[in-house]
Amino acid sequence: MIVKLTQDLKNGFAPWKAMLHENGDKLKKHGITCIFAGTEKDNDNKLIVIMNFASQEGMMSFKNDEELTQKRIAAGAMVETTVMTPMTGEAVINFAG
Repeated sequence: MIVKLTQDLKNGFAPWKAMLHENGDKLKKHGITCIFAGTEKDNDNKLIVIMNFASQEGMMSFKNDEELTQKRIAAGAMVETTVMTPMTGEAVINFAG
């Protein structure tokens, strides 16, 4: 299941990116593949993440992982601004023409 996550950051992308890399084991535990993560060109505090969850249960366990939530907050994530949007199954990924 492909999900788009948007979130505001306090400290820019670099601390959030470091947190993501430090928590690869958590991604595996929740069945998450990070397809894309980055901020807007003109605003390093507007994060967009495209993730692929192996299952609905994995998405729910991610949302309810308090330890990971605290690590995200410590990295500058303003979790109260988080919006997770499930995407259609009819997606095109990595199409180069």
